[in-house]
Amino acid sequence: MSKKILVPMAQGFEETELISVVDVLRRAKEVGGDLEVITASLNSDLFVKGSHDVIIKADYLLKDITHMDFDAIALAGGYEGMNNLKQSDEILNIIKKLHDNNKILAAICASPIVLNAAGVLKDEFTCYPGCEIGLNGTRINQAVVANKNIITSAGPATAILFGLELAKHLCSNEIYGKLYEMMLVPLVK
Repeated sequence: MSKKILVPMAQGFEETELISVVDVLRRAKEVGGDLEVITASLNSDLFVKGSHDVIIKADYLLKDITHMDFDAIALAGGYEGMNNLKQSDEILNIIKKLHDNNKILAAICASPIVLNAAGVLKDEFTCYPGCEIGLNGTRINQAVVANKNIITSAGPATAILFGLELAKHLCSNEIYGKLYEMMLVPLVK
Protein backbone atom coordinates (compact mmCIF):
# COMPACT_ATOMS: atom_id res chain seq x y z
CA MET A 1 0.00 0.00 0.00
CA SER A 2 1.50 3.30 -1.04
CA LYS A 3 2.34 5.97 1.49
CA LYS A 4 0.49 9.25 1.07
CA ILE A 5 2.26 12.54 1.66
CA LEU A 6 0.33 15.79 1.80
CA VAL A 7 1.96 18.95 0.47
CA PRO A 8 -0.42 21.81 1.28
CA MET A 9 -0.33 24.92 -0.89
CA ALA A 10 -1.06 28.17 0.89
CA GLN A 11 -1.10 31.58 -0.81
CA GLY A 12 2.45 32.98 -0.64
CA PHE A 13 4.30 29.64 -0.52
CA GLU A 14 7.99 29.59 -1.49
CA GLU A 15 7.96 28.14 -5.00
CA THR A 16 11.44 26.57 -4.98
CA GLU A 17 10.72 24.70 -1.77
CA LEU A 18 7.32 23.38 -2.78
CA ILE A 19 8.29 22.32 -6.29
CA SER A 20 11.57 20.72 -5.13
CA VAL A 21 9.85 18.54 -2.54
CA VAL A 22 7.05 17.47 -4.87
CA ASP A 23 9.51 16.81 -7.70
CA VAL A 24 11.95 14.74 -5.59
CA LEU A 25 9.17 12.67 -4.06
CA ARG A 26 7.50 12.02 -7.42
CA ARG A 27 10.92 10.97 -8.77
CA ALA A 28 11.15 8.59 -5.81
CA LYS A 29 8.00 6.91 -7.06
CA GLU A 30 9.51 6.63 -10.55
CA VAL A 31 12.53 4.73 -9.18
CA GLY A 32 10.52 2.27 -7.11
CA GLY A 33 9.30 4.20 -4.07
CA ASP A 34 5.72 3.44 -3.16
CA LEU A 35 4.53 7.04 -2.67
CA GLU A 36 1.53 9.14 -3.57
CA VAL A 37 2.30 12.86 -3.40
CA ILE A 38 -0.84 14.94 -2.99
CA THR A 39 -0.83 18.72 -3.33
CA ALA A 40 -3.81 20.52 -1.84
CA SER A 41 -4.85 24.15 -2.02
CA LEU A 42 -5.98 25.87 1.17
CA ASN A 43 -7.94 28.29 -1.04
CA SER A 44 -11.27 27.72 -2.77
CA ASP A 45 -9.39 27.53 -6.08
CA LEU A 46 -6.88 24.92 -7.30
CA PHE A 47 -4.58 27.68 -8.59
CA VAL A 48 -2.36 29.10 -5.86
CA LYS A 49 0.02 32.07 -6.16
CA GLY A 50 3.45 31.69 -4.62
CA SER A 51 5.63 34.32 -2.98
CA HIS A 52 7.22 35.29 -6.32
CA ASP A 53 3.93 35.44 -8.26
CA VAL A 54 4.30 31.98 -9.79
CA ILE A 55 0.88 30.32 -9.96
CA ILE A 56 0.76 26.55 -9.54
CA LYS A 57 -2.22 24.24 -9.78
CA ALA A 58 -2.88 21.91 -6.83
CA ASP A 59 -4.19 18.38 -7.26
CA TYR A 60 -7.08 18.94 -4.83
CA LEU A 61 -8.72 21.47 -2.55
CA LEU A 62 -7.74 20.73 1.05
CA LYS A 63 -11.39 20.75 2.15
CA ASP A 64 -12.05 17.82 -0.18
CA ILE A 65 -9.33 15.55 1.23
CA THR A 66 -9.28 16.16 4.98
CA HIS A 67 -10.84 12.71 5.43
CA MET A 68 -7.79 10.98 3.89
CA ASP A 69 -5.19 9.24 6.02
CA PHE A 70 -1.69 10.53 5.37
CA ASP A 71 1.71 9.13 6.28
CA ALA A 72 3.43 12.51 6.13
CA ILE A 73 3.00 16.21 5.57
CA ALA A 74 5.59 18.53 4.03
CA LEU A 75 5.21 22.28 4.54
CA ALA A 76 6.87 24.73 2.17
CA GLY A 77 8.06 28.03 3.56
CA GLY A 78 7.53 31.55 2.38
CA TYR A 79 6.51 33.93 5.14
CA GLU A 80 3.01 34.64 3.82
CA GLY A 81 2.50 30.96 3.01
CA MET A 82 3.68 29.95 6.47
CA ASN A 83 1.27 32.40 8.10
CA ASN A 84 -1.60 31.03 6.02
CA LEU A 85 -0.68 27.46 7.02
CA LYS A 86 -0.41 28.50 10.67
CA GLN A 87 -3.86 30.08 10.57
CA SER A 88 -5.49 26.96 9.09
CA ASP A 89 -7.24 24.84 11.73
CA GLU A 90 -7.37 21.99 9.19
CA ILE A 91 -3.57 22.02 8.77
CA LEU A 92 -2.93 22.24 12.52
CA ASN A 93 -5.34 19.35 13.13
CA ILE A 94 -3.69 17.21 10.43
CA ILE A 95 -0.26 17.91 11.97
CA LYS A 96 -1.48 16.95 15.46
CA LYS A 97 -3.12 13.76 14.19
CA LEU A 98 0.00 12.74 12.27
CA HIS A 99 2.18 13.48 15.28
CA ASP A 100 -0.06 11.43 17.58
CA ASN A 101 0.45 8.50 15.18
CA ASN A 102 4.23 9.05 14.92
CA LYS A 103 3.99 9.96 11.22
CA ILE A 104 6.45 12.22 9.38
CA LEU A 105 6.13 15.98 9.89
CA ALA A 106 8.36 18.01 7.60
CA ALA A 107 8.81 21.77 7.35
CA ILE A 108 11.27 24.01 5.55
CA CYS A 109 12.30 27.66 5.86
CA ALA A 110 9.76 29.56 8.02
CA SER A 111 7.34 26.64 8.35
CA PRO A 112 8.76 25.07 11.51
CA ILE A 113 6.75 27.96 13.02
CA VAL A 114 3.63 26.03 11.91
CA LEU A 115 4.86 22.88 13.67
CA ASN A 116 5.43 25.00 16.77
CA ALA A 117 1.89 26.43 16.53
CA ALA A 118 0.59 22.85 16.42
CA GLY A 119 2.54 22.12 19.62
CA VAL A 120 4.79 19.43 18.12
CA LEU A 121 8.15 21.18 17.66
CA LYS A 122 10.82 20.45 20.27
CA ASP A 123 14.46 19.48 20.62
CA GLU A 124 16.74 20.18 17.65
CA PHE A 125 15.47 21.54 14.31
CA THR A 126 16.55 23.92 11.58
CA CYS A 127 14.79 26.76 9.79
CA TYR A 128 15.52 29.99 7.98
CA PRO A 129 17.80 32.05 10.26
CA GLY A 130 15.75 34.31 12.52
CA CYS A 131 12.56 32.24 12.27
CA GLU A 132 13.56 30.25 15.36
CA ILE A 133 12.86 33.16 17.72
CA GLY A 134 10.17 32.15 20.20
CA LEU A 135 10.02 28.53 19.06
CA ASN A 136 10.36 25.46 21.27
CA GLY A 137 13.61 23.59 20.76
CA THR A 138 17.01 24.61 19.48
CA ARG A 139 17.86 25.72 15.95
CA ILE A 140 20.86 23.89 14.47
CA ASN A 141 22.70 25.57 11.59
CA GLN A 142 22.41 22.66 9.14
CA ALA A 143 20.73 22.14 5.78
CA VAL A 144 18.44 19.38 7.09
CA VAL A 145 17.76 18.06 10.59
CA ALA A 146 15.91 14.78 11.15
CA ASN A 147 14.74 14.44 14.75
CA LYS A 148 12.57 11.37 15.32
CA ASN A 149 9.47 11.92 13.14
CA ILE A 150 10.19 15.62 12.48
CA ILE A 151 12.31 16.68 9.50
CA THR A 152 13.20 20.34 9.05
CA SER A 153 15.27 22.24 6.50
CA ALA A 154 16.80 25.71 6.32
CA GLY A 155 15.50 27.24 3.11
CA PRO A 156 15.37 27.44 -0.68
CA ALA A 157 18.90 26.20 -1.41
CA THR A 158 18.38 23.15 0.82
CA ALA A 159 15.04 22.10 -0.70
CA ILE A 160 16.42 19.23 -2.82
CA LEU A 161 18.26 17.81 0.21
CA PHE A 162 15.03 18.16 2.21
CA GLY A 163 13.13 16.20 -0.44
CA LEU A 164 15.84 13.53 -0.46
CA GLU A 165 15.65 13.16 3.32
CA LEU A 166 11.90 12.70 3.05
CA ALA A 167 12.43 10.06 0.35
CA LYS A 168 14.85 8.24 2.67
CA HIS A 169 12.37 8.22 5.55
CA LEU A 170 9.29 7.40 3.47
CA CYS A 171 10.91 4.90 1.08
CA SER A 172 14.39 3.56 1.81
CA ASN A 173 18.11 4.28 1.81
CA GLU A 174 18.23 2.56 -1.59
CA ILE A 175 15.70 4.99 -3.12
CA TYR A 176 17.55 7.88 -1.47
CA GLY A 177 20.83 6.67 -3.00
CA LYS A 178 19.36 6.31 -6.48
CA LEU A 179 17.91 9.82 -6.36
CA TYR A 180 21.08 11.28 -4.86
CA GLU A 181 23.11 10.01 -7.82
CA MET A 182 20.44 10.57 -10.48
CA MET A 183 19.94 14.19 -9.44
CA LEU A 184 23.72 14.82 -9.49
CA VAL A 185 23.92 15.89 -5.86
CA PRO A 186 27.58 14.75 -5.62
CA LEU A 187 28.49 17.61 -8.02
CA VAL A 188 27.20 20.21 -5.55
CA LYS A 189 29.95 21.38 -3.23
